[in-house]
Amino acid sequence: MTSLPDRLELELVDMAFRGEAVGRFDGRVVFAAYGIPGERVEVELYKHRSRFARGRVVAVHHPSPFRVAAPCPYFGECGGCQWQHIDYPKQLEFKQKVLADQLRRIGHFEDPPVRPPIGMVDPWRYRNHARFSVDYDGRLGFMRPESHDFLGIDYCLIMQEPINDVLRRLQGRVPKLHQVVVRCSLRTGQVLVEPHHPAIPWDPNWRDDYLEEELLGRRFRVSPPSFFQVNTRPERRDLSWLIKPGWGYPAVGDYSIADILGLLVLRYVDPTGIETVVDAYSGVGTFGVILADKVRRVIGIEESRSAVRDSRHNSQGVPNFEMIEAKTEAVLPTLDHPVDAVILDPPRVGCAPEVMTALLKLAPPKVIYVSCDPATLARDLRILVDGGYRLVEVQPLDMFPQTYHIESVSLLVR
Repeated sequence: MTSLPDRLELELVDMAFRGEAVGRFDGRVVFAAYGIPGERVEVELYKHRSRFARGRVVAVHHPSPFRVAAPCPYFGECGGCQWQHIDYPKQLEFKQKVLADQLRRIGHFEDPPVRPPIGMVDPWRYRNHARFSVDYDGRLGFMRPESHDFLGIDYCLIMQEPINDVLRRLQGRVPKLHQVVVRCSLRTGQVLVEPHHPAIPWDPNWRDDYLEEELLGRRFRVSPPSFFQVNTRPERRDLSWLIKPGWGYPAVGDYSIADILGLLVLRYVDPTGIETVVDAYSGVGTFGVILADKVRRVIGIEESRSAVRDSRHNSQGVPNFEMIEAKTEAVLPTLDHPVDAVILDPPRVGCAPEVMTALLKLAPPKVIYVSCDPATLARDLRILVDGGYRLVEVQPLDMFPQTYHIESVSLLVR
């Protein structure tokens, strides 16, 4: 097979899992960053393999009707966003398609029940968590894609405004640090900056021990090492299609995507007050605490020590919530009493094989799988379906606008 030129012109025909558009040249697949299916483009290649090549669009000869001007001056240089050049409703369509494609290709689901994604009203300024790199001159920024080169930035359009405020105040003033982590909560007004270092011009209103966030009327403590969902900016929404009477939430109100994620889990559990629920990969106890007053018992499982400490704090006054500090694969095989539902919210690598084996042996009537990676989701769903479950539906929701990342919640029943 002949070698490919460094630049080539081709027709883009599809969207791939990593957010790159796809074309073909000389019998090989070409992944083109910053392209859109349907476009005729010129691509500059930076990676050549025997079966595929990877590059980026450097000229658009026939643009897609869904191409828009990216509002961020760093787009294309910063690796944080991949899809600012795509009209937002079309981004949601692509996420639904990519998720369904992964379920077909990896999970072998012929007609996967993937619903249209739940998107944002305004898909900007949503992130509550930033990890800034710092250069030798004390400038804050991010790393360029496919490299270790530093890119200083003065503003990020997907960060919540308190984070950009910290960025402005620290820019060029924090030498001798490798990274600065900033978290914020619009509902509590708290800002966490870490580390608390003498080089940082500290604001007395900042915190370095933990941040408090609110979700569905509950307050959660989140320590610096602990995970929490990043999209917590409230927007006015009508969720009468999702919220059931008796849950205690208004049908119309200010809800973030993270709130909706919690409501989806609640909807799929569909509690009657007598259930025992396992909240695996429980983190700071978000789902378990939200469910606790609507079921008989919640068992949380989490291996992160900081998250377990946060979870035990967050579940104070919740007598039917039990937290176990251990790996999920160590605890599930030991459960010897009936469980009505298991919630899975694993990291991007998905569930360990031992978790799948134990889950099939435990055989709860319902499994609710929260995923941020369609490929590992497809793998694990296939194991569960082959083990006797039926995949009822997969609901994507846009936790990460302007990027290719896809969050989803799946319901399986025996």
